[in-house]
Amino acid sequence: MMIAPTLPAELKAALDGKLQGFSRTDAAQRSERISTTYRSGGGSGTIKSDADALAYALARMPATYAAVAASLNALTEMTPDLAPETLFDVGAGPGTASWAAAEAFPSLQDFTLLDANATLSRLALELARDSSRLAECRYLPGDAGGNLTEIAPADLVVASYVIGELGEADQRNLADAMWAKARRALIVIEPGTPAGYARILALRQQLIAAGAFVAAPCPHEKPCPLIAPDWCHFSQRLPRSQAHRQIKGADVPFEDERFIYVALTRAAPESRAARVLAPPDVGKAEITAKLCTEDRVAITRVPRRDKAAYAGARRWRWGDAVLSES
Repeated sequence: MMIAPTLPAELKAALDGKLQGFSRTDAAQRSERISTTYRSGGGSGTIKSDADALAYALARMPATYAAVAASLNALTEMTPDLAPETLFDVGAGPGTASWAAAEAFPSLQDFTLLDANATLSRLALELARDSSRLAECRYLPGDAGGNLTEIAPADLVVASYVIGELGEADQRNLADAMWAKARRALIVIEPGTPAGYARILALRQQLIAAGAFVAAPCPHEKPCPLIAPDWCHFSQRLPRSQAHRQIKGADVPFEDERFIYVALTRAAPESRAARVLAPPDVGKAEITAKLCTEDRVAITRVPRRDKAAYAGARRWRWGDAVLSES
């Protein structure tokens, strides 16, 4: 089931309820300060009050949710029989990835969230109370760079915008620990920057060596064929509410979230699909698209005279899976 990039109605209502009586000017100032700290690698340590946590959630949850939703859609498209019953959300923050997973997988019944930030975990539990699916979730105190041995394995493990907060050695340790906990699949999402891509690439290589299969976005387990300064990333557009625009200090009614992800599975995917690596160029005579295929990165041209193929290629969007190059 493909899910929308917008916040579920229950989550949006819960956030809107918390916004009552909360100064949007204050929220904007807090979210800007938190964002600056995040960009400099400071992580969530700057979120120390309930007002900080709410400002962060209002500013970042919509875009993070959109990126996680797009990544989960790619996973479910390649593994249609995947029906996880248990979820482990690593570095869960306000619970964004858990909400997206609950939407993507009606089969999920048991949610375990982990984060070291008590303020964010308190907000996550308050928001979850308004969910028909997440109300009984467990939120454990713990650092993503710490010891996960006490936590039970789960069918699906998710880590969104987490590994960039760790040093390289801790990133490698966390990758092994998350894979050990993932009974069926692991999905890791990072910002769509060259640095985020490098982190995903390292984790991908490490876990392929440990026996993982890549379900998405790559159609293979070979080394990434892209050559620097090119890097793999995707973009998800999401609408901005009036409150979201005010808190972000933005006039545009939408936001484009750039992200990179890797979805790894215990079993080999049933099928492989090429991946659209950039917005296709739709010309009068042909459509030109950059595809990552099983063999290489290919510039594919679909001529207008081939009406059926051209009509199909017109529907291609950046990040889509393409079952054939024609």
